[in-house]
Amino acid sequence: MARSRRSPEAEALRRSVRARHPGFVEAVLADARVTAAFRAERFEFRSRRDAVTQALRLAWASDAFLAQVFYRAKASAQARNIPVLPRLAHRLAMATAQVCIGDPVVVQPGFYLAHGQVVIDGLVEVGSGTAIFPWVTIGLRAGDFTGPTIGPNVKIGTGAKVIGPVTIGPGAEVGANAVVVHDVPAHATAVGIPAAVRVQG
Repeated sequence: MARSRRSPEAEALRRSVRARHPGFVEAVLADARVTAAFRAERFEFRSRRDAVTQALRLAWASDAFLAQVFYRAKASAQARNIPVLPRLAHRLAMATAQVCIGDPVVVQPGFYLAHGQVVIDGLVEVGSGTAIFPWVTIGLRAGDFTGPTIGPNVKIGTGAKVIGPVTIGPGAEVGANAVVVHDVPAHATAVGIPAAVRVQG
């Protein structure tokens, strides 16, 4: 029986995506710093031990942060071609906070999930310092597997949808319940359905 039915191109893409996942410890500790800062808590960790302690505290205090840790475990296990564990970690993230982050998604170290109920799927990249609020969907248009590229330090408000191969520039903001189907420049704000862009000036 063949081990895989994927085409050589699909296999190459899968390997490329998995090679871009950050290391588990590096990513979780960066996520902990950003999460603590957004929660107005101490985020300058005194040592690696202190950082680990604070990450464990955040996982206990925040279902969303715990789900992030499960996502990081999934991505790390996939990068190492470990079987079973990625599916288990994905299910735990879903059960913990209804956080569904797909296999081809790459999230850079240091992002913040305010709460759960978040779906991110497709060929998507999320930059560091990005804050994502509840009921957000970052995903695909029908028939196109390329999803959004979210730059660093972006804020995506509650209920927003970012759909298709769009780019959200660094420092941009997506308003609550906005539906973004076009690029948003750096430091601009997108609001409405479909979202209109307001450039800060």
